[in-house]
Amino acid sequence: MNKACFLDRDGVIIEDENYLKDPDQVHLCAGIVPAMRMLRDAGYKIVVVSNQSGIARGYFTPEDLKRVEARIDELLREQGVFIDRNYYCFHHKKGVVREYAVECKCRKPEPGMLLQAAEDLDLDLGECIMIGDKVSDVEAGLRAGCRAAALVRTGHGVEQNLSEYPDVCDAPDILYAVTKLLEMDCR
Repeated sequence: MNKACFLDRDGVIIEDENYLKDPDQVHLCAGIVPAMRMLRDAGYKIVVVSNQSGIARGYFTPEDLKRVEARIDELLREQGVFIDRNYYCFHHKKGVVREYAVECKCRKPEPGMLLQAAEDLDLDLGECIMIGDKVSDVEAGLRAGCRAAALVRTGHGVEQNLSEYPDVCDAPDILYAVTKLLEMDCR
């Protein structure tokens, strides 16, 4: 079985631009490239798990999302790193696009995207880690059975309260989070 680092997208991999639909507004977060290299060197697959309720809300389309994803992939590949797989949840119960205006098992904090990735990529969730900028990211990782999780204080991370999660790594940025989580791997 494989192990993976699950990463939220906005505020972790790229700068958060609320409801991003324009590929020209994609900017990588500081430290993401060396963090991804460290993860690869430690044998981790890199899997994006991202709530994209802007689709349910009618702010952008799945095609817009694909263009943004292509730009992210392009910027990362220019630096010699890549994402193994992307998983998105388009749902939001208050959405205006009927097919996505539902409650689901994939919208974080639910673990659906992580569980699907584990099935698709033959992952051992007990060896996986989760890094996000919201408590809902951390909760999804813990509910899925990840061995550890980190909350980065970039993106929405500055607004989050981790007081109920004393074992979660509280990190100023992605590079710090990866360094700390990989140190925990050396048991």
